[in-house]
Amino acid sequence: MVAPRPALSLLLAVLACTGPARPSPPLLLRPRERERDSGGVNIAVVHSGSSLLPETAVVGGAGVGKPGQGPGNGPGGGGGGGGGGGGGGGGGGGAAGGGGGGGGKGVTDTALLEGVAAMASFSSTSFSSVLVGEIVMTPSGQANVIYLAVNESSPGSLLLQLCELLATTPLQGLVFEEERPPPPNRAPLAPMLEFVSAQTGVPVVAVGGGASLGREPQESGSIYLQFTCSTSLQLEVIFEVLEEYDWTSFSVVTTRHHGYEDFLAMVEGMTDGSFIGWEKKSVVILNVTDDPGGARTKRLLKDNEAQVRLLYCSLEEAELIFRAAWAAGQAGPSHMWFAVGPALSGLGLEGLPKALFAIRPQGWRDEPRRRIAKGVSVLTHGAMALWRDKGATSRSQYAGNCQSDGNQTHRVADRIRYFTNISIGGRDYSFNNDGYLSKPLLDVISYTNGRGWEEVGWWENGHLRLRYHPWSRYGSFLKPLDDAQHLRVVTLEERPFVIVEPADPGTSSCIRDSVPCRMPVNTSLVVDGTGPMKHCCKGFCIDVLKRLAKIVGFTYDLYLVTNGRHGKNIDGEWNGMVGEVVSNRADMAIGSLTINEERSEVVEFSVPFVETGISVMVSRSNGTVSPSAFLGLEPPRFLYLIERARREEEREKKKGLEG
Repeated sequence: MVAPRPALSLLLAVLACTGPARPSPPLLLRPRERERDSGGVNIAVVHSGSSLLPETAVVGGAGVGKPGQGPGNGPGGGGGGGGGGGGGGGGGGGAAGGGGGGGGKGVTDTALLEGVAAMASFSSTSFSSVLVGEIVMTPSGQANVIYLAVNESSPGSLLLQLCELLATTPLQGLVFEEERPPPPNRAPLAPMLEFVSAQTGVPVVAVGGGASLGREPQESGSIYLQFTCSTSLQLEVIFEVLEEYDWTSFSVVTTRHHGYEDFLAMVEGMTDGSFIGWEKKSVVILNVTDDPGGARTKRLLKDNEAQVRLLYCSLEEAELIFRAAWAAGQAGPSHMWFAVGPALSGLGLEGLPKALFAIRPQGWRDEPRRRIAKGVSVLTHGAMALWRDKGATSRSQYAGNCQSDGNQTHRVADRIRYFTNISIGGRDYSFNNDGYLSKPLLDVISYTNGRGWEEVGWWENGHLRLRYHPWSRYGSFLKPLDDAQHLRVVTLEERPFVIVEPADPGTSSCIRDSVPCRMPVNTSLVVDGTGPMKHCCKGFCIDVLKRLAKIVGFTYDLYLVTNGRHGKNIDGEWNGMVGEVVSNRADMAIGSLTINEERSEVVEFSVPFVETGISVMVSRSNGTVSPSAFLGLEPPRFLYLIERARREEEREKKKGLEG
C-alpha cells in the first residue's frame, strides 16, 4: 500500500520554518497508526510563555506525556495511566490519571486554573518544545489536554511538533495562548496556526495575551476562533465613545499595514452621511520604514490639526510613530489617540502618549490558565456537538492530520456552526462565521501616566457605558491637568439656556445635540468608587459652548455646580459658578449670569451674547421716572410679576408655533 503524500503547501511551510538543512521528519512520509481512542476530547494547548510551564518539573524526569500513552522519555521509565504523563524518577504515574496501568480519574477544570498536574522541562534534538498532559472535566465532557510550550528561539519547530502529534493522536482542537505579544524579531504564531487549521481542518481558539490581538481571517477553510473582536467592531465602539464626548472632529493616522485599506473603508462607511456630523479633518498615511530618523513622520503629525486621532499600524510601527509624536508635541493629554486594529491591542508601557485608548475583550487581565480553561471548554463543546450530530463511532473521526489525501475524509462542511451556541459560567461564548465572539464583552481601556492601563468603560450588547472619574483627560480622581487646550467648564441649569436631563437608563448615553455633564465634580464623592452622576445638558448656552470649542479648538469637561447657584460673596468667599472660577476648579463658566460690579472685580466676563427680553412696564407719566418708582413693590411680588411676564411670553411663542 502506498502511503499518502503530505500536503505540499504544509511540507513547504515546514521546510521554510526549519531550513533546508534539516531533513523532513519520517512521519510526513510514513505516518504511523494513530493511538487508540482514550475517551474524551483531545485538545492541544500551544503556550508561548513561562508562567504555565516552570523549569522544574512537578514529576521528575523529562517526559513527553500523551493521553492514554504510558511510556515517557524520562530516564526512570514510563508512567502508565489514562491521564497520560511523563515518566521519570522511579516510574511516575500519569499526569492526571493517578497511577500506572489504571484508567485515569477525571478532574474538574479547576485543574487548569490551579496549574498543570505534570510539567516537564524537555529538550530534544528533533523538537524545541514541551509536551505534558492532563485530563480535565469541562461542562461538556472530558478533555485530554496536551501542552506544547514553544521555544522562542525556534518557533518554526512547532509545525514539526504539531505534525508529530496529529500523526499519533486524533486531535479535535488547539488552544493558542501567548502571555504577551511576540518580540519584534520573532514571526507571529497566529498565521502559522491558522494555516495548520486550513490544511488539517482542526479548529484553533486564540484565547489571550499576544494571541488575543485579533486578526482578520486570511486562510480559506480555516476554523480560527478568537476571544476578541474585529476591527470593525472596535471602530464601532470607538465612534460611540467619540459621540458620547461630542468629539466629532478627528483624523486618521495609518501606515500601509495589512488591512489598512479595509480600515479606511470602514471609517468612511461609518462616518459618511451619518446624522452625527462627523468631521474627518485628514487622512495621514505614514511610511516609517523609509523614515529612520522620524523627521517626515514628525512633520506630518505636527501638520495634523485634529486633537483626536485614530491610529492603525503594526506594533513595531506604533513605537516609531509615538516617538515622533512626542518629539512633535502631539503626545500630551490634549491629543487623544485611539489604537485601532489587531496589532495595537497589546501595547506595552514604554513611550505611550498620555491620552491613549484601546478596545480589549473582557478578561484581558486574566491569568493564562483561566483563559486556556475557557478555550478547552469551547473546543470540547464543539467536538461533542459534532459527534452527536454526525453519530461518530470513533474519536478519530473528523480529526485531521498533515496528509493531504486523508484530510478530505475528516473535513466537515460548515463546522463552525458547532461553535454557535456555547455558554460557559453563564456567559455566552458563541462565535460568528468570521470566528469572532457573537456577543463579546469589551473593555474601553486608557493609558494613564504612572498608573498604566485602566478600564474606563465597557461595551455589552450594543450599549456603551463609561466610568467618568478615572477618565485620563481629567487625570487621577479628576485632578486638573496642565493642559491649555482642555478646559473645565461649569454651568447651572436654567431653562432655556441650560436644560439638564437624565441620561438614557438603557444605554447611559445622551441624545444628539446634548452633551454629557457631570454632577458633582467634588473628589470626595468618588473615593468609594461611585463616580459622578451622569446627566445630559442642552440648550442655547450649550450650543454656544460647542460652537466655541469647534472654532477655537479646545476640548472640555462640563459639570454642574453644586455649591450655590450663580455666585455670591459670603464672608469673603465666593460660591456658585463664580466661586468655581475664582478657586480655579473651573476654567470657564457658561450660563445665564448677570454682570455686576462685584463679580467683575474677581472674574472676567465675555460680551453678553443674548438678552432675555424680559422687561417691566409702567404707565407713562410726565417727566422722568423716579428712581424710587419700583420701591413700592415688595420683592416677592416683584419677582412674581417678572416670572409671570416670562411665562406669558413663552405661552405666546408656543401658540405661534402651534398655529
